[in-house]
Amino acid sequence: MGLFSGREVSILGAGMYVPERIMTNDDLSKMVETSDEWIRERTGIRERRIARDDELTSDLAYNASLVALKDSGVLPSELDMVIVATNTPDTLFPGVAPKLQGKLKASRAGAFDVQSGCTGCIYAITVAVSGIACGLWNKVLVVGAEVLSRIINWQDRNTCVLFGDGAGALVLGPSLSGQGHFISAELRSDGARSDLITLPGGLIEHPASEETLREGLHYVHMKGNDVFKFVNRLLPSFLKKMVQTAGYQSDQIDWWLFHQANLRIVEGVLRRLDVDMDKAFVNLDRYGNTSAASIFLALAELFDSVNLVKGQKLVLSSFGAGMTYGAILYEM
Repeated sequence: MGLFSGREVSILGAGMYVPERIMTNDDLSKMVETSDEWIRERTGIRERRIARDDELTSDLAYNASLVALKDSGVLPSELDMVIVATNTPDTLFPGVAPKLQGKLKASRAGAFDVQSGCTGCIYAITVAVSGIACGLWNKVLVVGAEVLSRIINWQDRNTCVLFGDGAGALVLGPSLSGQGHFISAELRSDGARSDLITLPGGLIEHPASEETLREGLHYVHMKGNDVFKFVNRLLPSFLKKMVQTAGYQSDQIDWWLFHQANLRIVEGVLRRLDVDMDKAFVNLDRYGNTSAASIFLALAELFDSVNLVKGQKLVLSSFGAGMTYGAILYEM
């Protein structure tokens, strides 16, 4: 991995969608033994969004995509590819992306899903940028969408306090004069630690049965302390080297957009990079961990709320089940 070559690629539009229902920490305290103070101190999360019973991941993806397409001025008929990063597809097959492509009537586009834990957002964007840079595609819709509330054990306070539902989308295309562009990307994995975040039941390793239901294998299982240690040990040096490879130092990055999983992780990584927290965009207090949608939501809100200046540099970084991790550098 390293610097992108070929055509420069820009973000043409961004959008997001979150369900209407808000679940606060106080709401959770009525379901499990926890409190608003306990959750906020350990995670920084105050509330999260929960999809309606009749809302699917493809529905959230569709709503976010409509906003991004309108923002970009690109018509669905102009899209060459639709890529969806998700760990909670409506069904294993068909994937979310083909369903989304059909709902949008993007008749010229191909479509596929990316499943790489919470880092799926970074993987999907990198694939989209690479396809445009080499001339394979011109316009790509890339989406992160999750309905995690359906795979959470709401009696397990170690996981149910963390996650929320939502979707975000970007429309990418070749850069025109004066537009920003993607500079570099790094994608990594440490499969030796693939047991840290799992959903064991339902497929080949543990086919669905009365036993898997009884043992709760169809819910997210996470070794939270080990994940915390893994990220704080690995991510600072990884990000420092990634930025230096592109020719910059950490203090030259204007905005850091981390996977919105835990405020203590964001604070710890930036402290090790000697970067002020004012340079981090954080919205996990309102949405919690939305997995592969996380970076998309943060980016859409950053564009909407901050007056970004040409030449400013953004680092997008995530980590997740696998254990996968990665980062992207973008210049406005």
